[in-house]
Amino acid sequence: MKIKEKVQAYLEYCEFRKELDSKTLKAYRIDIRQYFEFIESDDPVKEEIEKYITDLHKKFKQKTVKRKLASVKAFYNYLEEEEIIADSPFRKIKVKFKENVQLPRIIPKNEIEQLLNFMYRHMDADNEKRRGQKLRDVAVVEVFFATGARVYEISNLRWDCINLESGLMRIMGKGGKERYIQIGDQDIIYLLKEYYKENEAAIKKQGYFFVNKRGSRFTEQSIRAMVKKYTCLAGIERHITPHMFRHSFATYLIEEGVDVSCVQQILGHSSIKTTQIYIHIAVAVQTKILKEFHPRKKMRIIGLAA
Repeated sequence: MKIKEKVQAYLEYCEFRKELDSKTLKAYRIDIRQYFEFIESDDPVKEEIEKYITDLHKKFKQKTVKRKLASVKAFYNYLEEEEIIADSPFRKIKVKFKENVQLPRIIPKNEIEQLLNFMYRHMDADNEKRRGQKLRDVAVVEVFFATGARVYEISNLRWDCINLESGLMRIMGKGGKERYIQIGDQDIIYLLKEYYKENEAAIKKQGYFFVNKRGSRFTEQSIRAMVKKYTCLAGIERHITPHMFRHSFATYLIEEGVDVSCVQQILGHSSIKTTQIYIHIAVAVQTKILKEFHPRKKMRIIGLAA
């Protein structure tokens, strides 16, 4: 079996057996192709792989290097399991990474409040024909912060996956993993009902809950552009992305004392290690609070002379 056939068989295995999503499959395809373009061999030796790893470190950040190597290792593991090869060439390769903790960027609470208030105030600023779009825009932002859902999860939300009476949403996450998220704010549920009334015909015809002015699915790209537009109009200088609402959602829940395992389930993380990054942010905020607002700062205590 030639290498192209092996790669194709592996990608089909990932798509139909493991049911991985299209974005993951695309990343695997690119990573494996780049690997073999560099190696130029179906049976690489240790020295060739070492050169490849060095080249990755020269071109990419550590996180990307780890992902690309994981893609290739997974491919060789598959070949081993299927007994297409005896041993993975990566078994003789040891790669150590310095673990740099990069804290996710969050949106300050006052800026979320500023953004939402602006959107609500300008709901009826234009003619009545645009009310459906204005309702949709503020509903999308509210759902981001209410659920911590990813942008593609919101874009692909089907109309029959949300109960407008209870506020329960069924989300299809990475790899087709399904989870349920409860919207706990009645004001948001009321907003979603109003949006649905204004756009019911297009929603039922298209099948997606959030639709654009042409009645098609409200795409990820359009959602990002919408968030950027309102952020600027609201006078917020910070560059805000849809994913920052997810980071903010998780961080503020943990700050309020919600158990990290509960946040893990809500976010749809397969590993709690992914969720624990938000604990670092909560600790950072706690440190700032204790430094700036602890009551001892207002007390007259002599202390030791400097």
